[in-house]
Amino acid sequence: MWNRRHGRLRTVGCGMEELRRRRREREAELRKARREQQLVSKRLLRDDTPEEAEGGCVALILGEAEIQQFLWLAQRGTGEKEREGALVSLRRGLQHPETQQTFIRLKGSMRTLVGLLTSNQALLQLEAARCLHELSHSEQSAVAEACLPATSYLLTYLAGHSSDLIELCLYTLGNLIVESESVRRQLLPQGIVPALASCIQSPHLTVLEALGYALSQLLQAKEAPKKIIPSVLSTPLPQHMLRLLQPGPKLNPGVAVEFAWCLHYIICSQVNNALLITHGAVSTLGLLLLYLAGAVQRSEDAGLELLLCPVLRCLSNLLTEAAGGQVQLRDERVVVSLFIILQFLLQKQPSLLPEGLWLLNNLTANSPGFCTSLLSLDLIEPLLQLLPVSNVVSVLVLTVLCNVAEKGPAYCWRLWPGPLLPSLLDMLAFSDTEVVGQSLELLQLLFLYRPEVGFWSWFSIPFVLKPLVSPWPLSFQF
Repeated sequence: MWNRRHGRLRTVGCGMEELRRRRREREAELRKARREQQLVSKRLLRDDTPEEAEGGCVALILGEAEIQQFLWLAQRGTGEKEREGALVSLRRGLQHPETQQTFIRLKGSMRTLVGLLTSNQALLQLEAARCLHELSHSEQSAVAEACLPATSYLLTYLAGHSSDLIELCLYTLGNLIVESESVRRQLLPQGIVPALASCIQSPHLTVLEALGYALSQLLQAKEAPKKIIPSVLSTPLPQHMLRLLQPGPKLNPGVAVEFAWCLHYIICSQVNNALLITHGAVSTLGLLLLYLAGAVQRSEDAGLELLLCPVLRCLSNLLTEAAGGQVQLRDERVVVSLFIILQFLLQKQPSLLPEGLWLLNNLTANSPGFCTSLLSLDLIEPLLQLLPVSNVVSVLVLTVLCNVAEKGPAYCWRLWPGPLLPSLLDMLAFSDTEVVGQSLELLQLLFLYRPEVGFWSWFSIPFVLKPLVSPWPLSFQF
């Protein structure tokens, strides 16, 4: 982009289109990197009875003989209490990796546990499911694969009536899904996607949150774009996910966070984002952004701040779709809300500032209307105040300003008076080459549309550049 031989700052190739193209290439690389940062984790539900908690029971590592004894008692104990107690003791022992390894090596142990899972006694069934849940949380892939014989029963119970059992089955399946490809290979033909879709209309918030977790684990699989997401999009799941993200008093933060991440993974796959847009994903997320801005402004966090990252990412990625102008938000309140959120993030979670600035970049990239809003609402100075936060933030802020400047002379006329010049010259003193390069790109845009900018810069830039360590020599002739 810079012509070094003549020592002159000028455009090469196709001018403004070249600038635009190169910036979009950098953005595409950033989007790819962000898609590859997955949120893989496991969940563990431990709901010990009050008696266990008060007694301060310490779970012991169990040997083969003890495991066999507890399984025998669970099957043939003299009463329901004794049988249930044996499973409780086994479940507590399975909290230890050593016991888990012993259990899966023991011949017939899993078959016995699956038999107890299918018992017609609800308490035994639930306690057997808790044992499986402990196993599913293991960090050893062999332990998760040993649970494969139970997966078809876990799927079947998703259509049951016990919300406690359904919740437990969902978290267990979610843990198993993330562990290995062989687990997913067995679960997909067994019908895990339709089984999950059957849970989406549950009236129980705990079930919905567990469903969101299990689905998000499934959507993060490396084979998800080809083998899983098309199946998910063919079910009512996307419409119901968007329904659960509708802002208002019925919005549950725990449920919304799980499904917002689900939506993020679907959008990142780029399988069929047009379908999501048709279902109103952009407008739903835009309204949710307004709602979140109001909540953080009133200091009503209540877990809602956890929604900020997935919602910002979903909107940012949807706005990069080829449909461009057709999917753009056109409500000026979105810009105001975004700046409220940026201020909140600056104070509470500065690591998420790039997420908000990425959305602002995508909003302004193809929209003169939003660029006008930044100027008319006097938001340039608050934007410049973010420059010192980090190099990543600086580059994104400068990119947004480039979006504004490239809209033409009228925008540059409104950009230049004010604090932009001193802030820009400060950026030229940075040692980070990407920050300096983006600063120079903004200056170039201003030179193109406002030649007199060069007159003022002539006095300042050489002095700023003297201490600059740069990988390439720069000199300027005007």
